[in-house]
Parts: sequence; C-alpha cells; structure tokens
Amino acid sequence: MYARRRHVYFAMMGTCLALFVLAWGVVRLWSVPVAVGMCVVAMVIPPLAAMVANRRGPDDRWWDDPSGDPKSDEWWDELDGRRRP
Repeated sequence: MYARRRHVYFAMMGTCLALFVLAWGVVRLWSVPVAVGMCVVAMVIPPLAAMVANRRGPDDRWWDDPSGDPKSDEWWDELDGRRRP
C-alpha cells in the first residue's frame, strides 16, 4: 500500500507542476484568466497530495504495535480479545 500511495503522490505533484508550467509558459499567451484558473487548481493539489500520502490504509497496523512493556501489551491483547504466542 505504501508504494501505491507514493506513486499517487508523485503523480499528483507532477500534475501540479505540469499545470503551473503550462499555465504560464503556454496558456497565458491565449488566455490569462484560464492560466490563473489553472494555477488555482495547481495550488489545491499539494495539500490533497499530502493527505493521500499520509493516509493510513486498512493494512497499516500502527495501533496495535507492541509498546515494549510486556505487561501492558498483555493487558491490551486481553482487552482486544487476542492471544499472543
């Protein structure tokens, strides 16, 4: 899942960069308002890309990693209904 999120992140950031470069390198010659609109869209993409890249997937098991304290881990496992070998 990490590789997929990373690929989506780089695709989104590449799209952002392409929109910005095309807006001011090509599109502004025909229409400045369209170029500004493209930059506004490009401005929204990086925060969305960061959210996608940092999202936890269903396979990411961060909440039940062992804490290092055997008594605490045993207690949490008992609460969750799991038995550790």
